Formats: sequence, C-alpha cells, structure tokens
Amino acid sequence: MGELVPVDSVERSIIEIRGVRVILDADLAALYGVETKALTRAVRRNPERFPPDFMFQLSGVEFAHLRRQSGASSQWGGRRYPPLAFTEQGVAMLSSVLRSVRAAQVNVEIMRTFVRLRQALAGHEELARKLDALESRYDHQFRAVFDAIRRLMTPPPSDRHQIGFTPSDGASETGDP
Repeated sequence: MGELVPVDSVERSIIEIRGVRVILDADLAALYGVETKALTRAVRRNPERFPPDFMFQLSGVEFAHLRRQSGASSQWGGRRYPPLAFTEQGVAMLSSVLRSVRAAQVNVEIMRTFVRLRQALAGHEELARKLDALESRYDHQFRAVFDAIRRLMTPPPSDRHQIGFTPSDGASETGDP
C-alpha cells in the first residue's frame, strides 16, 4: 500500500512558534483532505478538548511574521483570522473530533513524525553533552596538539615578492612590462 501522507510533507508542516512545535490548521486540513473551515468548525464545537497547551491562535503579529518568513503571502489565503496552531497533543485530539478513517490514519503518521523528531533531537543533545564532557576532560592534555596543528596550518609569512609572469596578462606582479 502506498504512503497515505508523505513523511516529508508532515515534517515540513511542523514549525516552531512560541517555543513549541506546532502544525497550523491549514496544513492539517490539507493533510486530512478537508477544508480549513471544516477543521476549525469541529475544533470550535469541542473547546473542552483543546486547552491552550493543545491549541492556540496566532496573534496578528505572529501571523504577519510567519507570512513574511515563508515568502508565500497567499499560502494561507485571504483569511479573516490568524491560524490555529496545534501542538502534538492537539493533533492527537483532532482524530476524536474529525471522526474519519483518513483522520485517524493521518494522525498516526503525524504522531510518528513527532516521535522521530523528538528522538533525533534527543540524539543530538546527547552527542553535544558527550563532546562537552570530552572537551573538558581532555582540553589540557590536547591543547599543545591543537596549537601545533594550527601552527602547521598557518603559512609562514613571506617578505619576498613573486617574480615572473602571471598566466592571465603576461606581466609581472610588480607591474613591470
């Protein structure tokens, strides 16, 4: 069976706003194959399922900044209101209000993508901690080695002028004919 939702499409939809990874309502609607207004209507009918840590509406300033950042002013169309931003938990809750087979399948893929991103970030953080530990542990012992390598990489200063012709113009670097 083919891929229901391309993973890279989901990954591109995840952005960071207010220090939280979110997916905007229009992007989710496209993934679910529904109109944005249908998605937002279902959410508005179930406000108890979407507390502020599950979903929030962008401010006008945030939306304007996002539009400038993306360089695609028409991506979110002629909206009257700034978009809704759904956190991972909010996306999970959407399957309970949309109630379609596709919504459930898309949610599974989105949840898997959030998990992969979290694992990738955790791996990078662990690697950074290990490098910091190694650097602090071996910094004194290897400073002389690093300094010697830097000295070897630096060309010696030259007081001599190059003599001869350059292939481009046939004249010497001193300007003599």
